Amino acid sequence: MKSCITFCATIIILLHSIGYAQQRPSDSDRSCTEGQRRQFDFWVGSWDLSWPSGPARPAGFGRNNVQKIFANCVVQENFSSDAPTQFRGMSLSSYVPELGKWKQVWADNQGGYLDFIGESKNGEMVFTREKEMNGKKILQRMVWKNIKPMELDWSWEKSEDGGQTWQVLWPIHYTRRRQ
Repeated sequence: MKSCITFCATIIILLHSIGYAQQRPSDSDRSCTEGQRRQFDFWVGSWDLSWPSGPARPAGFGRNNVQKIFANCVVQENFSSDAPTQFRGMSLSSYVPELGKWKQVWADNQGGYLDFIGESKNGEMVFTREKEMNGKKILQRMVWKNIKPMELDWSWEKSEDGGQTWQVLWPIHYTRRRQ
């Protein structure tokens, strides 16, 4: 009986310690609110989106809600558009200190899955990836630019010449929603 009491008391103390440790911000949690991990702070918020028509795309409107999750270590994006067609997508972005770069993964309701690596440079956030199409290497990238507190521009681009020139396929203008 005494050993059971000692064992139970030890378990209770251990569980209490674990719970307390999970409630306190650790050094790694605090580091997610500092330095390069704050490079995406400009994007956090609720946004109204608009884009012009293009060769393979009609003009449209959408919304994007971006927040920091997991003790501010991950940036979560929730994109939605009903016009001209229903399109939903979500991305998760995280800074990887060992690489000195960001990584992002995107998935959507059309079966799309994309992964990127990127960084902030010259006042822009640029994420790139490589794709093979018909045996040819194509570079794709997303660029956040013209960043201001209440608006910014984002573009989806491709390069078929190894990144020497880029073609904008989908430009989106962001306007911050007023709460």
